[in-house]
Amino acid sequence: MHHLTSIHDLAKLPGPLALAIGVFDGVHLGHQEVIREAMVYTEKHGGTAVVMTFDPHPLKVLRPEAAPRLLCSTRHKLRILEDLGITHTLVCPFDEDFAKMDAQQFIEALTGACNPLGFISVGYTWSFGKGRGGNIHHLMELGQLHGFGVYGVPEVKAQGTVVSSTLVREAVRGGDFKRARQLLGRDYTVMGEVVHGRHLGNQLGFPTANVAMENEELPPNGVYAVTVRWLSGGGIAAPKDVLPGVANLGVRPTVESQGERSLEVHLLDFTGDCYGAQFEVASIEKLRDEQKFSGLDALKAQIARDVEAGRAMLAGM
Repeated sequence: MHHLTSIHDLAKLPGPLALAIGVFDGVHLGHQEVIREAMVYTEKHGGTAVVMTFDPHPLKVLRPEAAPRLLCSTRHKLRILEDLGITHTLVCPFDEDFAKMDAQQFIEALTGACNPLGFISVGYTWSFGKGRGGNIHHLMELGQLHGFGVYGVPEVKAQGTVVSSTLVREAVRGGDFKRARQLLGRDYTVMGEVVHGRHLGNQLGFPTANVAMENEELPPNGVYAVTVRWLSGGGIAAPKDVLPGVANLGVRPTVESQGERSLEVHLLDFTGDCYGAQFEVASIEKLRDEQKFSGLDALKAQIARDVEAGRAMLAGM
């Protein structure tokens, strides 16, 4: 995938350019429709499809108190986009100066950089520019003025409900993975690097990978049957297959008095060094709530039961 970091970089790409623009937090089914329209344009007219997004989330700059917990970091978002077949992305740094551009200035910056700008797809309710002064109707007027096509993707529904990042967050927060899957069109995943922890899992006979989570929105604490996609890094060649595992998400109350929330994954039937690896963890089913045990022996016995429950759960998939 080719990553751009400024609007000026668009000049490097062969036109006409088709831009799919949005925050795309979670890259849910609605976002995917916006992106698909840009790809369809280039299939018909040639040129380059580019997914244009922003970092950080605009609300973190404009109204920090109202900024949502993110479903995926920018790096995680780019990985999901790559899975969708996207070859070019533009991540615009969103700061106070960027926020001062009005709608017309924003579009003129795009048309000035592209050779040429052929098409923009957005969600129908998308707004842009200083004070959110631009909407789909304004964008269409600017498209006529500057000679590019515009499509506002209507609301996308799943099970009769309009898909939104807010609904995905609610589903994840409530541990409703089936609902999240319906809205996303794929499993909800957590991504992060495997880092060193206390190595308690090794002492208990169940070594775990401590995943430094990049996601901000997370499911409830508990023990989960999971699958792991090993993306890169680590001490061995990354396995090509998805790996089964059992994960604990929580504060480890048996061994920590004031533990921070962490994600520890025990990979089933795996031995080897995975420190430094990039993991993408999909929670398939919750096995139990996190709980405090009387001591390490009781904890070890419960982990053994969790591993067998997880193995049975994943074998039935």
